[in-house]
Amino acid sequence: MFLARVTGQVVASVKDKTLQGQKLLIVEPLAVKYDDQQKPGSLANTGRAIVAIDVVGCGDGQLVLVCQGSSARMTEQTKNLPADAVIIGIVDEATFAGKSFYKAD
Repeated sequence: MFLARVTGQVVASVKDKTLQGQKLLIVEPLAVKYDDQQKPGSLANTGRAIVAIDVVGCGDGQLVLVCQGSSARMTEQTKNLPADAVIIGIVDEATFAGKSFYKAD
């Protein structure tokens, strides 16, 4: 699993029939940015873009949890789908080493 930010959506009118009705979103994986004391300070962009199936109903700009690979096909909604990335959670707060570096509005 990794943290990512929802940055957009994909609309594909022609696709594999098993993907009909699935919401496809573009997510950018994020990295933890460290401060001068090597403590986590914030989340940093990576410049990457991944298309993921949304099974939790998230929206643009939200911080989410993403699963990739064979684990992406282990949700109830993605069994037997050609899925490599799935959004499986919306993050409320993230802490590392006792320091909160993200809190939802």
